[in-house]
Parts: sequence; C-alpha cells; structure tokens
Amino acid sequence: MSYEKVMQLRSRVIIGTKQTLKSMRNGEVSEVFVADDADQQITRQVERLAMELDIPCERVDSMKKLGAACGIEVGASALAIKRSLF
Repeated sequence: MSYEKVMQLRSRVIIGTKQTLKSMRNGEVSEVFVADDADQQITRQVERLAMELDIPCERVDSMKKLGAACGIEVGASALAIKRSLF
C-alpha cells in the first residue's frame, strides 16, 4: 500500500532526507516514509524527529521502488507527504 499511496500523492511529495527534515521542522508534513535499505544513520534522524513531532512514519523495503513511486529515476531514502491545504 505504501508505494501506491506515494504514487497517488505524488504532487504533495517532498523527496530526500534533508528536505524531509526541514519540512518536518516547519510543520509542513503529515506523514513520512523511509526505506529499509537506506543508510540507517540517515533514516534514523527522520524516524527520531517523526517520533518527537508525532508524525506517522512508515517503512518501505526499497529505496529504488520509493524513488520510482515518486517519479524519479534514482532511489529515495526518505520522503514526506505535505499536509493538505484543505
């Protein structure tokens, strides 16, 4: 379900660890996804901040599949879904 959800919400996706962390701190995020096969030092930061801010964090198995779901040709270690404006 996770990859399908990302594909459906592609217009609201923030891709990459740095941008995800920044957007989380700015209160712009409703949910985050991290890839199991990404560097744990990187994804741990996202997971920790998500826990602190009470943002749902879902793990997926593949960076490559996560990137493809976002419409990019490279893998994505983390991404965020922007809050809905409505």
